[in-house]
Amino acid sequence: MVGSAGAIVNGSETTESYPFMAVIPASAPESGLLDGNCGASLIDRQWVLTAAHCVQGEGLKLDGIVRIGSDHRKTGGTVRKIDRTFVHPGYANGDDKAPNKNDIALIRLDRPVAERPVKLADQPGPPGTPTRLLGFGTTVEGEYAFPDRLRELNTRRGAASECAPGYADRTRLCTISTVPKTMACHGDSGGPQIQRGRHTRWELIGITSGPGTPNVPCSQGPGLYTNAPAYAHWITRTMNPNNTPKPAAKGSTSAGLRTNGK
Repeated sequence: MVGSAGAIVNGSETTESYPFMAVIPASAPESGLLDGNCGASLIDRQWVLTAAHCVQGEGLKLDGIVRIGSDHRKTGGTVRKIDRTFVHPGYANGDDKAPNKNDIALIRLDRPVAERPVKLADQPGPPGTPTRLLGFGTTVEGEYAFPDRLRELNTRRGAASECAPGYADRTRLCTISTVPKTMACHGDSGGPQIQRGRHTRWELIGITSGPGTPNVPCSQGPGLYTNAPAYAHWITRTMNPNNTPKPAAKGSTSAGLRTNGK
């Protein structure tokens, strides 16, 4: 995503506005990525939620800003500087045989924004629930071909058995595309998986983390998403100004390339 998932390979341009959608410009020069990005979700006027592998990793560099509320990758919306980054203390980057663990991080912006945050769902719907993915990831399998406009893909929650053994669990959601040969990919990491909540408003359930099965091209397999509601306590505690944990070490950043995630 710059890490593991893409601009949604074979996805489509958005059908509506998503003011909570955020993009984190990033690069990984040693990997040949000079103009990449990760996705994120605005969950509070001054906080965005993303994948841990998007802000922590060797050779990956953040530009130090976040763009919120635009359907264009490099223009529009509101741009804020990154004030502090908080990676879940239990985060562990996976490999070709295992998924990322606790792949979740928070970014505090230097100032609040006017865009409306997305509500964190109380819990994901059961397997079969319709969901949607958003991202600026690559649209071409195996290449860094990031789109100018935001892309979306209709998906559904999959059963744990639809991902590789040991991949989906209480903290990781198996996700299945409803469109053949389509899934999030490089550059989509950290972006949202959403479902309809009360009054048909979108709610956040997942964070793009990586493939749902090893050694399969993005478009050929299920996706794996960090179960955001499962970390509600950590999110609330981290955003509490009276109980703020130690931030990620300065310089320890990741662009969200497909390390294991998307």
